[in-house]
Amino acid sequence: MSRKIFQAVVILTAGGFIFHGVTRGEVAIIFQKAARICMECIGLG
Repeated sequence: MSRKIFQAVVILTAGGFIFHGVTRGEVAIIFQKAARICMECIGLG
């Protein structure tokens, strides 16, 4: 398999996983967790 084909397959696969996560609503969950962790790190939570 040539390198260009392999790179294209990896990029398309990654895009598919990202699309799947977005359609499941995981973006909001990730942002909520990030905000919670940030608040705990700086001592506000």
